[in-house]
Amino acid sequence: MVDTHRFSVSVAGAIEDDQGRFLCIKRRDNGHWEPPGGLVEPGETLLEALVREVQEETGYKISPGRVTGVYQNLERDIVAVLVAGRVVGGTARLSEESAQVAWLPASDVDELMDEAYAVRLLDSRQAAASLRAHDGVQVVR
Repeated sequence: MVDTHRFSVSVAGAIEDDQGRFLCIKRRDNGHWEPPGGLVEPGETLLEALVREVQEETGYKISPGRVTGVYQNLERDIVAVLVAGRVVGGTARLSEESAQVAWLPASDVDELMDEAYAVRLLDSRQAAASLRAHDGVQVVR
């Protein structure tokens, strides 16, 4: 029997600095601002993937914290886990995936990112983890 329901799992970081700004990247492939992160590779834990992806995309080494939300992309069958964290080393640098690396205040996150991505960072400030679905651009449930 063929498995027709295969989801991809990704992880991203809600990394805040001491001024309450979020670490964000502007993607090279589509020009969109997003939290740093990406797909979990086979045999890799969520936290290993998070640390690897943030360092690859931003140059920063992070220490992961708590899960702040789970987000389902209904259009692409991707389940994304957002994890809070803090920078423990490194310096900002660009990568094959990131055209820009910046620390954005919440007002800029809300203005520059599609709702489906901005809400992830803004939700990270809530006490309880969020569970949302989106169409790749807007939250739908």
